[in-house]
Amino acid sequence: MFARLFKIFSKDLAIDLGTANTLIYLEGKGIILKEPSVVAVKEDGRYKKVLAVGDEAKRMLGKTPGLIKAVRPLREGVIADFEVTEAMIRYFIQKVHNRSYLVKPRIIISVPSGTTQVERRAVKESAESAGAREVYLIEEPMAAAIGAGLPITEPIASMIVDIGGGTTEVAVISLGGIVASHSIKVAGDKLDEAIVQYVKRKYNLLIGEATAEQIKIQIGNVYPEEPYDTFEIKGRDLISGTPKTITITSKEIQEAIREPIELIIQAIKQVLEETPPELSADLVDRGITLSGGGALLRNLDKLISEATGLPVRVAEDPLICVALGAGKALDNLDKLKDIMISA
Repeated sequence: MFARLFKIFSKDLAIDLGTANTLIYLEGKGIILKEPSVVAVKEDGRYKKVLAVGDEAKRMLGKTPGLIKAVRPLREGVIADFEVTEAMIRYFIQKVHNRSYLVKPRIIISVPSGTTQVERRAVKESAESAGAREVYLIEEPMAAAIGAGLPITEPIASMIVDIGGGTTEVAVISLGGIVASHSIKVAGDKLDEAIVQYVKRKYNLLIGEATAEQIKIQIGNVYPEEPYDTFEIKGRDLISGTPKTITITSKEIQEAIREPIELIIQAIKQVLEETPPELSADLVDRGITLSGGGALLRNLDKLISEATGLPVRVAEDPLICVALGAGKALDNLDKLKDIMISA
């Protein structure tokens, strides 16, 4: 009886639990929530009190007083803080269900393909503790491929490169299964870190991750052309200790992010080497599809195409591919149950 009651009051959800952002797809409505995966926590001895989640918490990053911390509970695609992740998932579930407590939805959550059984179980248990009735897991490259509209169930190769916040997922998919894949912990966050280190090394200026992300979005380019785009940065001078402003160019950002970009290209080449020849032949015509926030980095598609000799396209809406794909899997759960993974 209770199960039937929960079903009436709960609409099923698909969650893209990302290192940088969490997106939620609500059954029958589509994507209805996109917020940063950030939680503001007040620590009182052994207890943690959640003060803010999502957009509100992100505004506090790097600006909180001693007792309050704005944390990202997921690092490199996996749960770094179980308790805070659970609180975050619960908050988002209740937010999309208008804070109703009589809610026990079925949930599909995307996880990186390189996660261990223990890491997957942690995700599943977090969602169950947060109020899920049933939890299914789907690998991120599979969800991204569905969201990008690739024909994953057909006997032809579909190659997806999903560059998120914490991980880059590279996979070749055919007949509803992943034939070859590689997951590396180099993605948007590592690009931000590389920018922070470059500015520190070259200008003796300390900037925060949020500023680095802003620089990447505004002038990040792997093939900048003259006249170079510029961006004014404010930070703390490491020599004088006072605030200082400098101007940086897109050419300098190309230099700053060169190493992590090369690692992503290496991962793509590794998967291409592991792909069976019949499927490799398909990729000559079908090429590679890019998804995730990293796909928006200017000229990245051009650079990958030059490195691999294959056509490269950016998915129609790269930021929502994983959430959209998990949502489509949710809507067709009976047909696509085989592509779910166990925890």
